[in-house]
Amino acid sequence: MAITSANQLELLQTAEAVAREKMIEPELVIEAMEDSLARAAKSRYGSEMDIRVKIDRRTGNATFTRVRTVVEDEELENYQAQFTADQARPYFEPSKDARNFWTREDQRLADFAGGPQVGDVFQEEVPPVDLGRIAAQSAKQVILQRVREAERDRQYEEFKDRAGTIINGIVKREEYGNIIVDVGRGEAVLRRNEKIGRESYRPNDRIRAYVKDVRRESRGPQIFLSRTDPQFMAELFKMEVPEIYEGVIEIKAVARDPGSRAKIAVISFDNSIDPVGACVGMRGSRVQAVVGELQGEKIDIIPWNEDQATFLVNALQPAEVSKVVFDEEANKIEVVVPDEQLSLAIGRRGQNVRLASQLTGLDIDILTEEEESKRRQAEFNARTKLFMDALDLDEFFAQLLVAEGFTDLEEVAYVEQDELLSIEGVDEGTAAELQARARDVLEARNKAALDNARALGVEDSLVEFEGLTPQMVEALAKDGVKTLEDFATCADWELAGGWTTVNGQRVKDEGLLEPFEISLEEAQTMVMTARIMLGWVDPAELEAEAGDAEEAEGDETAEAGA
Repeated sequence: MAITSANQLELLQTAEAVAREKMIEPELVIEAMEDSLARAAKSRYGSEMDIRVKIDRRTGNATFTRVRTVVEDEELENYQAQFTADQARPYFEPSKDARNFWTREDQRLADFAGGPQVGDVFQEEVPPVDLGRIAAQSAKQVILQRVREAERDRQYEEFKDRAGTIINGIVKREEYGNIIVDVGRGEAVLRRNEKIGRESYRPNDRIRAYVKDVRRESRGPQIFLSRTDPQFMAELFKMEVPEIYEGVIEIKAVARDPGSRAKIAVISFDNSIDPVGACVGMRGSRVQAVVGELQGEKIDIIPWNEDQATFLVNALQPAEVSKVVFDEEANKIEVVVPDEQLSLAIGRRGQNVRLASQLTGLDIDILTEEEESKRRQAEFNARTKLFMDALDLDEFFAQLLVAEGFTDLEEVAYVEQDELLSIEGVDEGTAAELQARARDVLEARNKAALDNARALGVEDSLVEFEGLTPQMVEALAKDGVKTLEDFATCADWELAGGWTTVNGQRVKDEGLLEPFEISLEEAQTMVMTARIMLGWVDPAELEAEAGDAEEAEGDETAEAGA
């Protein structure tokens, strides 16, 4: 199949038709045609030749050109596409045929003085190829492949910026429980685990979903949809509530049990606008529009508050809360509710407290007032017994210390004496005696712990390390940490403890020094100090890294401000 003038005229028409059908640029189709014709020409003239094809964008005329480049003598590898300066010299003269010419640095040469140089390129036109059936089929495959790639790139570019937004589509079919959705210029997938439980769809049903992710894959761009993602509900509220779209009201957090219940926390930046009322709308019109889209999912709209305890009380609505106790280190919170409010606070199958936990990002323990009273009484009795046994006090005096807020022997031993004198019935002599007894007990305990640690093989380098008490050294020794080198290899969470998430549940990691109330930051500082003492870490490098981190943080802050 030779390229006749008629075929040449049809090239541009074909490119236009394919580009219009696939909704891509005609230039991409023409480039694919040029590439396919060049490959076909190589099969005719030889695969080692550098054959290039240029299609005139106005006439459709296809020009076949052989390209040869001047290289150093030792770099000559391909005699069909390269030649040396000596080999090129016979060609380096003005050509009467304007179709053959030299270029240097992509500029056509007009002056041939000085001879050929390395990097010069000689282009000469060769006769068009006669495409046989196999070559024509191969060219067709190349064009189709390039067009598919261009189409995929176009789809990815179109949808990559739509991640995190809501999209409308039409259901095409169902495959193994996954819904294939026509979203206009492409197809998207709504996986079965991203559907609200009781939803079912048939072909040609209209569907609205959240674009969760757009990925570029070898088989083309993959668009993943979701109707269970918490942000789907947030985007629905943004569509229904103008104040959210305009930024007057902000959605701070969302938690969902898809198809059943959800909680959304909102805040208003305009004191004259009630964020909850604006989201509910006149007679509930706005929230009902969202509920209808989510198949009747019950939605609790909660005012957000910077104070975590206040926010949590709001999040546990409709249950009433009596008291909140916050543990900052464990990022955990205890909530005390009246006995009759326990089931309401927990919710059906723990739903209410689970959603409140997701909304606030806290671990929540719910206690009734009776349970909390029993626990406080147990702690009171345990501390009373500690003072009675350790300080040889009667029950009344021990209870008096506990009632005044003393929790351990260290507080009694090293507190300012004035605090003991403020207790009714305690004079200077009694205060001095109390502190002397407490210090004697602590010294005896420290000596026993240190003797036990040394018996376990602890080295002096660890015993003398600043920040570790004898009891801490003993605890470390029992776990096999007996030298400063052993201590320096520990991770901060191994010492202070922490929390990890396993299968969506927060799991407690017990730390070696956690009973001694060592924080994660303190553990990190001690481990780093040990590494510096051992010469494992250069303090100068640490300071430089800290400075770089502060500078980067400052740049990010400046960019955000801009």
